[in-house]
Amino acid sequence: MTTALVVAGIALAAWALSCAAMVLFARRLPDGMLKQVAEFLPACVTTARRLRKHPDVPRRAKVALLVAVLWVVSPIDLLPEFLPVIGPLDDVVAVVLLLRYAARSIPRGTLLAAWPTDPRLLERLLGNKSVDAGTDQPPQTR
Repeated sequence: MTTALVVAGIALAAWALSCAAMVLFARRLPDGMLKQVAEFLPACVTTARRLRKHPDVPRRAKVALLVAVLWVVSPIDLLPEFLPVIGPLDDVVAVVLLLRYAARSIPRGTLLAAWPTDPRLLERLLGNKSVDAGTDQPPQTR
């Protein structure tokens, strides 16, 4: 019994140290695509939190954003998180699809204002088919 508790304690301590190391290393990443990818899921959760009470966001978009947040924080995954590289893949795919769905009905300016990090990743993710902020017209091409 005590051996199992010691093993569980060591495993928990190793997990906590690895989480702390990932946070420290992510903060030290240089600006660029790698840092944007590391910040993507936390930025999505922050964006969903900011948009949940915004008056310009329709109910169906709020529901999609809520599902995205619940998908990320849920301990149940299609692919287990401990699998290297592909573990968080189901979270990323689900969040991208739900964010793109919600973005169809959210004005671009509102969505960009809620995005906490560099907006280039969000712009790349959404493409040019989103609606301009405050209008029902597609974005102007030059």
